[in-house]
Amino acid sequence: MSDEIDQLHQEAAASLANASDAQALEAWRIEYLGTKGRLKGMMSRMRDLSKEERPVFGQRMNALKETLEASFDSRQSGAAASHDGPPIDVTEPGLPARSGKRHVLTRTIDEIVEVFGRMGFSVAEGPEVEDEWHNFNALNIPDDHPARDPIDNFFLAGDRMLRSQTSTVQIRVMEQSPPPLKIISVGRVYRPDTHDATHYSMFHQVEGLCLDRGVTMIDLKTVLFQFAKAYFGPEAEVRMRPSFFPFTEPSAEVDMKMKIRGQWQWVELGGCGMVDPNVLEAVDIDPEEWTGYAFGLGIERIAMRRYGISDIRNLYENDERFLRQF
Repeated sequence: MSDEIDQLHQEAAASLANASDAQALEAWRIEYLGTKGRLKGMMSRMRDLSKEERPVFGQRMNALKETLEASFDSRQSGAAASHDGPPIDVTEPGLPARSGKRHVLTRTIDEIVEVFGRMGFSVAEGPEVEDEWHNFNALNIPDDHPARDPIDNFFLAGDRMLRSQTSTVQIRVMEQSPPPLKIISVGRVYRPDTHDATHYSMFHQVEGLCLDRGVTMIDLKTVLFQFAKAYFGPEAEVRMRPSFFPFTEPSAEVDMKMKIRGQWQWVELGGCGMVDPNVLEAVDIDPEEWTGYAFGLGIERIAMRRYGISDIRNLYENDERFLRQF
């Protein structure tokens, strides 16, 4: 298997070296780094390996993915630089300095925290470097679940990893504080996604947890409905579609109706549901006495929809022409 990884690396490097223009570079990216590319195809062979071989295989594949992405970014930057315009005329008058503004993501996070704060939620924080217990085990995610694949996570030494979801904070809060609880957690999460208009390897989530006696799905829907009205305006609507998550039962996808370029559309923002009894038992809380709901919403997606941003990469490129619009 190691020889096959090396061969894939050599073939990809040779093919990238022969990509002579932007169209060829994009074709290379799709072939090797795309969601149906050769890298993903080789990763599917992990199921044929023993439990001992899988971590080594996953680390090799993650390293290869990072190497190919870095090579692609370098070639892409070089191609862009070769089309630069004429040099700057240093005799032209300078531009006046402008006052700074809060980044659109910072502003969105502050607004979200303020809305949920008015509904009685306190803010909880947790580490971005996590262990598998808090990121997977305590959240009722089985050993063979696809969410654990090394190709879809940033694993570090030992059982440490960059958290892939802010649900880890729920576990830490329930471990340390007895119910009733009503908290939100806002923070960065990490997944090795290929960067495109809607995906990034680091993004933000707002996670909510309410744990008390007699909590129902009606309470969950009411909170999300109130958030939609408060944040997007009185005309906003929210709906839930049945779904599945290991840590909630029943589970649902959250859609909110937002005005995008003058038209109202349903937009998926995240997941939600009633906290699974197995999650409560993992932190020594009696599910016969206590019930609760949880939700997780993507902050970049909220900001993009509210402000009409079409490419998530714009939020991280630090381009003043983009930032000045907000």
